[in-house]
Amino acid sequence: MGAIYTQLSMQERRRTEDRWHAKVPVAEMARVLKRHKSTIFREIKRNFWVDDAFPKKYAGYFGMAAHQLTQRRRSTQRKLIRYPELCQMVVNHLKDGWTPEQIGNRMIFDGAKQRICQEMA
Repeated sequence: MGAIYTQLSMQERRRTEDRWHAKVPVAEMARVLKRHKSTIFREIKRNFWVDDAFPKKYAGYFGMAAHQLTQRRRSTQRKLIRYPELCQMVVNHLKDGWTPEQIGNRMIFDGAKQRICQEMA
């Protein structure tokens, strides 16, 4: 079974913001937060704030904005929840012994309007 991941908390994002503004290396941030350095790199990359209406000197990583962006992304309902008929079709194929790859490729072959990728099945 794979590893269990936990999302960064608001406090961890604020601590990351403080260290980012202090130009602390990511490896050091990760050590202090007891996270893998790739987690910190990914967090900063995903939630880096930039707005073309403002000068580039105002762009950066901000903990509160990062937390709000993450919450907004996570609150979006997933495709299989939004489309129950698609979910039922996937479940039926899985019960019949199809692999996720077979389901996704069959949808492409059939030209279905609503498709899933193998990671969703």
